[in-house]
This record gives sequence, structure tokens and C-alpha cells, in this order.
Amino acid sequence: METWTVETDDDGSRLEVHSFRPAQPTCAEGNNSAGDSADNTGNGTSAKGDPATVTAPGVVVIHGTLVTDALYRPFARNLSLLLSRPVHCYNRRGRAGSAPQPDDYSVKTEIGDLAAVMKATGSEDVVAHSFGGFVALQAARDMPLRRLVTYDAAVSLSGNLHHRWRPELEQAVTDGQLNHAWAHLVQGLATAGPLSYLPLGALRMLSIMSARTNVGAEMRELLPTAVKEMRAVLDADAELADFTHLATPTLMLSGGWSPGYFADTGRQLASAVPAIDFAVVPGQLHEGPIRPGKRLAIRIARFLNGTDGTITPQGRKRRRG
Repeated sequence: METWTVETDDDGSRLEVHSFRPAQPTCAEGNNSAGDSADNTGNGTSAKGDPATVTAPGVVVIHGTLVTDALYRPFARNLSLLLSRPVHCYNRRGRAGSAPQPDDYSVKTEIGDLAAVMKATGSEDVVAHSFGGFVALQAARDMPLRRLVTYDAAVSLSGNLHHRWRPELEQAVTDGQLNHAWAHLVQGLATAGPLSYLPLGALRMLSIMSARTNVGAEMRELLPTAVKEMRAVLDADAELADFTHLATPTLMLSGGWSPGYFADTGRQLASAVPAIDFAVVPGQLHEGPIRPGKRLAIRIARFLNGTDGTITPQGRKRRRG
């Protein structure tokens, strides 16, 4: 794995990127296994902080809210091996080695950051999860992408996500009541499976317990970024007609055990937009891309390689889900 940074085009901020590449022999090093660093410094960066030269178009993975790209690295590594192409994760604003969210943060910030990462990595395809799927679909309306896969994309159509916004969440974050804020977030989005339907008091207790783990503590720290990201989704509320000109072959996936509103959105968009197909992945939860196993990565790799028959070069598609 290589760790390096990309400079954004707007204000010169930095985004932390982690790259996985198929093994490629070199004169000096012989055969490297996938995941080897680009140098011997231990941080995977070259002397100039740039990635190694790429020989095939890359794939960019966009993560969801309340997490960093660290949870997606096993998925990215598997995808790179399946595709024999470079796959790049990056930390969106407000996380790890990336710049903070600016005061004027919006979906335009995320689209600009995605464009910068794609340009720097020589990538043409995008795989995106949850909030990342929202960013990718918004970007695809104007950016030239070769192929796009989303999983449980958090797109608001005709206000269908507005009732999931809890004003109490933002107030709790402002007041520093992070356990209360986490409980409202989980109940509102229903992305934690059956746990989402527990009473607020029980969810607050779960938040206290989970804060003792590294992932739980990190989620609490990222709650302020989630407030801005949820507002960005609602502010970008769209109609089906806003996507009808989208030309990028797109596969929208939803987990069989994910909240139903993700599948509803995917079906609506697939019915209205010729370039979009939709499918349910049985047995998968909302956090499918960060779960162990290769089944989801195999499904996505087939689409990116154009070998699953979902969308033909003429844009005719076979309905699923």
C-alpha cells in the first residue's frame, strides 16, 4: 500500500490517498506483491510524495460518512487484485491526513476533491458507498467517468430523505452530547440493522460502550462532519429529471438487508435513466463494502470489466432487482 497526498484544485488543501496496485516486476526490485510500499521509508510515498507511474487506468473508492478510508482498504486491495488495476482510497475532508471541511462545505467541495484525486491517480472508474455514492452520482452528471458503481447511495429524490434528518442530532453535536447525537443518527438513517429501532436510551448506552473501541471512538469524533454531510445531501435534493442526461454506465447496488429506501432510490433512477441499472445483493448489510469476503468485490469487478452483461455498449440494459 502506498500513502501519499493530492492537492485540491480550489484552495490547495491536501487529501490523504492510499493506493493498491497489482504486482509489477521492476529491474531493481523483481516481483512485488500487491500492497508493497513504493519505497523503503515505511510510509509508501516517493521522494516527491507522488504515486508510482500507473500503467492502467485506476479506480477510485469513495467512503461513506462517520468513517475513514481505513475500513475500505481490504476491499480496495481485493478489487485491485481482481481487476489487475490500481485502486485508490482517499480520506475525504475532516479525516485523518486530509484537510478539514471548509466553512462553505457542500457537495461541490466533494466533487472537486474527487476530480483532483482522479486526475492525480489517472483513474477513470469510481466505486462509492453510501454518502460516497451521493457524491459520485452528483459528479457523474458533469464529470466524464468511464464506469460507476454505487452501493446504498444516499441520494435524496423529491425530498424522500428529509424526514430522516433529526434536528436534535445537530443540536446534540453543538452541545457536545455525542452519545445523544449518535443515537439520533442511527435511528434516523436506520443503517445499523435491527439496532436502529432500539429506543434512544438504549442507543445512547450502545454509544457509550462502543466508544471504548477504536472504531466507535472514531465515529464519535467524526459526528461534526456527518452533520455537514447530511445537510449537503438534503441541500442537493434532486428530481429524476436531473439525472436523465447521465451518460456514464452505472450500476447501483443495494444490500438485501439494507434499509429499503436505498433500493427504492436505485429502482427509481434505473427506471428513469437508460445508463443506470439496479440490483439487490442478497444477504448484504449496509456496510457491505467494509465487511470481510470477496463476493461484493467480484460483482463490482465484473461490472467494471464489462463482463456481467448489465449494460451493453449501446446503452441497452437488462433489468434486475
